[in-house]
Amino acid sequence: MGCCNKLCGLKAGIGAGIAVAILGIILIPVGNNIIRETVTKESVIEPGTTAWDNWVSADTPVYRQFWLFDVQNPQDVVENGSKPTLVEKGPYTYKTRYLPKENITANPENHTISFLLPAGAIFEPSLSVGSEEDSVTSLNLAVAGGYKLLPPWVLEAAIKLNNVSLFQRRTVREILWGYKDPILKGTLGLFFPYNGTYDGPYNVFTGKDDISKVSIIDSWRGEKKVSFWNNTYCDMINGTGTRSGPGKNKEPCLIKALFFNVFRSVSAEYERSLNLKGIEVYRFKLPPLTLASPAVNPDNQCFCTDSVVSKNCTSAGVLDISSSRGQPVYISLPHFLHGSPYLIEDVEGLGPSEEHHVTFLDVEPTTGFSLRFAKRLQVNMMYGPSKIITVLKKVKDYTVLPIVWLNETASLDDETADRFKKELLSRVDMLETVQFTLIGLGSAALVLCTVAHCLVSRNNNKLV
Repeated sequence: MGCCNKLCGLKAGIGAGIAVAILGIILIPVGNNIIRETVTKESVIEPGTTAWDNWVSADTPVYRQFWLFDVQNPQDVVENGSKPTLVEKGPYTYKTRYLPKENITANPENHTISFLLPAGAIFEPSLSVGSEEDSVTSLNLAVAGGYKLLPPWVLEAAIKLNNVSLFQRRTVREILWGYKDPILKGTLGLFFPYNGTYDGPYNVFTGKDDISKVSIIDSWRGEKKVSFWNNTYCDMINGTGTRSGPGKNKEPCLIKALFFNVFRSVSAEYERSLNLKGIEVYRFKLPPLTLASPAVNPDNQCFCTDSVVSKNCTSAGVLDISSSRGQPVYISLPHFLHGSPYLIEDVEGLGPSEEHHVTFLDVEPTTGFSLRFAKRLQVNMMYGPSKIITVLKKVKDYTVLPIVWLNETASLDDETADRFKKELLSRVDMLETVQFTLIGLGSAALVLCTVAHCLVSRNNNKLV
């Protein structure tokens, strides 16, 4: 009777172990589904969600760091046609995107939301190497602009009348944000106008009907495309700003890079997994093909608009955005990273570095939130030889001269990281713990009860 009770109890234990293990296994897809549904709900851009709180506010500080190139031998360049020797000065850091989005309007008929993005920049002395009043010798923006836009004799007369040269000494504030120029009789600055202006309106998908479309730009300034490149492919608006949809895998994703009011869609490729304040993130970065020559990357053919700078579309590393700026401005990665060798060889003092000069995005894979990013690029202008303009008569060849490079960056702080881990990751970890605990306990009970059942059965057989 006693043996029978033991066997019955062990059989019950085996059954219970199997049931508990099966429950743990069932919880894996069920739990994953619960997490996926919760994340999806909280990722929609609508009032009451986590995504909405982060999207509307400007709590996370975004900094724009500038490094200006100080020309050490301006007279030698003008009088002897020597290579410019550059020394990098910076960073000069400004806090940007500190103003919340404005004119937010929901469009439920197509699940989009529109808004204006106010622009502003506050100088941060504690994060800078010096003052905004520091002086830098740089290319004269009016001379460089007039070289492409004005007849040579008109520019020569203006240079002599105003007693200016190919290079000028200006403050950091003037070069970045503007100064009154005597030649063009207006305000010139690499980022003028900026403070007090608005970008947009943007219209982005909320993800309400399709979470994979969350934050994807539907239109900008009322248009479904940009109109800078005069080409259907290059004018396409693809991707988002600095976030992607939840459940991000390691496949290439499209992000939207907006610099100086110019859109261009770029593909960011997965590089590696990182630990950011205890949170696993996937790093995506711009690949070398982004600014490759059309011979290497045919998709870039329609971005080739200047035959001189691009050497008939054979060079890499420079993007002509003159049509959007009204002056000859060329964009590259800092220090001509991934650019053609001649760009670096035409000047002295550059040292491209993948670590310091590449653009990257660190994405938390479960939510698709960008927890850290760095958008890095360089602003360049061009000068070249002339038989009429005195300050250019000794110049031997066309030179794309770096003026400034910038790093627009943001990262979650410790408080946000702790809240993120508490509200999401801790729940995921707890669910996984429950799942594997149930599987472990059930498996252990199954094995122990099975072994015990065999031993008891063997003893019973010996007694019989």
